[in-house]
Amino acid sequence: MPDVRIAEVGPRDGLQNLAHEFSVAERIDLINRLLGANPALVEAVSFVNERRVPRMAGAEQILREIERPGDVAIAGLVLNGRGVHRALECELDEIRFAVSATDAFNIRNVNATVEATVAEFAAAVDPLHASGKKLTAVVAVAFGCPFAGPVPAAAVQAVAAQLVNAGADELILADTIGCAVPTQIRSLISALRENWPELPLGLHLHNTRNTGYLNAIVGVESGATTLDASVGGLGGCPFAPNATGNIATEDLAYILRNMGVSTGVDLESLIGTSKWLGSVIPQEISGQVARAGLFPEIASHAPEQRA
Repeated sequence: MPDVRIAEVGPRDGLQNLAHEFSVAERIDLINRLLGANPALVEAVSFVNERRVPRMAGAEQILREIERPGDVAIAGLVLNGRGVHRALECELDEIRFAVSATDAFNIRNVNATVEATVAEFAAAVDPLHASGKKLTAVVAVAFGCPFAGPVPAAAVQAVAAQLVNAGADELILADTIGCAVPTQIRSLISALRENWPELPLGLHLHNTRNTGYLNAIVGVESGATTLDASVGGLGGCPFAPNATGNIATEDLAYILRNMGVSTGVDLESLIGTSKWLGSVIPQEISGQVARAGLFPEIASHAPEQRA
């Protein structure tokens, strides 16, 4: 087992707001490339309203046609009971159910209060567990909301408690707009770890303000065992102006590798996918490792200095 599970969210969070619209066939190609890099999990699809989020259309077809290496979990994101119903009909290892920490964001995102969405989450627990699927609760805007402002840690812990008590198998805190700083990460993860010593905890981090990688390391040091990341650093919240995307999977995997933290990720394969992606989309990839290369490997290819 790896020390840290890297969850690749590029096919979902990375693509849903891009200017370039990927076809279903292109998304399948991307997912298969990412599966070859051996992350712990690939968040391949989301079961959302396809009229509102057309870039996520075709979830069922994608799940039928992707390759399925046995050691990489396949996950789908849901936001409500309708998404759960669709997900139950598909071959998935894990369902990630997102609930916001504030009513302001939850209403804007799914047109429902936090209380109503928590109730939908609770109703989904037994059917999902009966189908053999892991259920991960994702608390969105856990560190700050674009509409309500700063989010008190007590409010996040209250939502988390409802989700865990309802039957969540894992809890992910999402820095949806990339506003968190390491002290917040340490405080909240440590508090949750104290409340639920055996519960798997994770972080979904954005690098909007260049704090994502430091937050990831502090999170691991505080007890997080799953880290979400997106190949090339693609993605970003549509409600966060000037968002620059998620932390890049290849950059995160490089940092952890050189710290001696096991992830199981094939970095060379991941870098190859990041470079391929950069050739497909018009915007620049924000990940740095694909551009700069791996160290110390790159040292053997450096030009000799002449006196």
